[in-house]
Amino acid sequence: MAARDATMYWLSRRTANDVFLLYSFAETDSTTDELRAFIAARAARIPDLRIRLQEIPGDLGYPRWVPAEFTSQQFVHHRPEGLSWHALLVDLGELLGTGVVATEYPWRVHVFRSVHSSPRSAAPVVVVVLQLSHALADGTRAAAIARGLFGMAVDESVVHSTSDAPVDNSGYHPVGAGQTTAQPVESCGQPCGWIAQRVDPRVLGVLRFPGQLAATVWRGRAAYRAQRELADRTAAGEVPAAATGFAPCALNPAAAVGGHTVRMLVVDADHLRTPGRTVTVTALTAISRALVDYLTERGERPERLGTALPMALPAPSAARNNYRGLSIDLHIDEPDLRLRANLIAAELADRRERATNPLLGVQDRVGEVVPAILAVRDVERADLDNVPVTLDGNTVVSSVYRGPADLAFAGAPVLFTGGFPALGTVMHLTHGVHGIGATITLSVHADARVMPDPDRYLELLTAALDAVVTAHR
Repeated sequence: MAARDATMYWLSRRTANDVFLLYSFAETDSTTDELRAFIAARAARIPDLRIRLQEIPGDLGYPRWVPAEFTSQQFVHHRPEGLSWHALLVDLGELLGTGVVATEYPWRVHVFRSVHSSPRSAAPVVVVVLQLSHALADGTRAAAIARGLFGMAVDESVVHSTSDAPVDNSGYHPVGAGQTTAQPVESCGQPCGWIAQRVDPRVLGVLRFPGQLAATVWRGRAAYRAQRELADRTAAGEVPAAATGFAPCALNPAAAVGGHTVRMLVVDADHLRTPGRTVTVTALTAISRALVDYLTERGERPERLGTALPMALPAPSAARNNYRGLSIDLHIDEPDLRLRANLIAAELADRRERATNPLLGVQDRVGEVVPAILAVRDVERADLDNVPVTLDGNTVVSSVYRGPADLAFAGAPVLFTGGFPALGTVMHLTHGVHGIGATITLSVHADARVMPDPDRYLELLTAALDAVVTAHR
């Protein structure tokens, strides 16, 4: 297993960090047993869904993926009697605080049938929530896995797309199919050879330790030189400066998550498309307006606000989590929404340019070879209980276009999709911007203690979105 994926697994033992994808489908005449059989049959064709995690005793080596079969616990049918959309959101909030045990199974499907009063449909719908260990997939890879489960054209395997652009709904980069391996993989991410599959992994871990330690030192020196060169190029104006970070605000209290609440705003994609703007920039501008309005109503308006924005990296990687977090200033001090959007777009472009600089990649390579026993110690000792003085963002916005609306669940067409970045000690409010076909969903995932009135925030977000669109016309 790649070191970055192992880190995601080790973090899951301390905090809930699973990936959740929601898909709403028209209701189907199929029985629930038939739906379960559908998921089992599709999962059997997808290598990413036929593995589980295996730990190495004593953490003498990185965990590895081993073959696994679909089990009945991976299909969960909730509320057989049916439920309202509001009740679904309550149940979904409870799910978001849970985590799969990747050593047993790294994914499961939650199915809600006969959901009435939902967006985009006057008739009852089926809502499917795909839950995956973050060690198994990042947001882009997870969308590709979902496409393998529900794509109308059955494919034998699924991987994440390696788009040449950062994650962005407006890019319309369809997630594609390709080949993954169900073999165990070692720490460097390569399939284990004949010897590695037959020798005690603890022995291999001990044997590899000296070489990994030497490689860590060697790459550390290269990373130091790259860091110096990046600083010099930044000072010369050849590379955009690094983000300065943001002070914590009322959205970032030093407290455990008190409860998960969810709200979703589903709109026509055309509504978010404004001249010269990506969907991501439009959404970020609307979120900036809504956050300021909400915090101002509470008497807690900050001087600055920023967001952390995951960006898919263009270069192929052995890691299943192949992204970098960007720190984006939301420029709330600019009252003109058109000008604010200009500033956010420029900020996003600068952050992307710096994030894709090869010199940062040199620094990343150090973590790929750190011995597992040292890497897991760092995760276990990481301070997750206190809020840093400076944050990458006061909220998180994840923006992913999940492809055309050609998905179906046992013949029932997809209506819309959503996603919910995890909460934690620092982030008590996150947003998802997820498109499929002609719809885009803005999802709000909040700590109930920090945002006790999510319906009010959704009202403000709806009004802010309309204001941004109007300002560009």
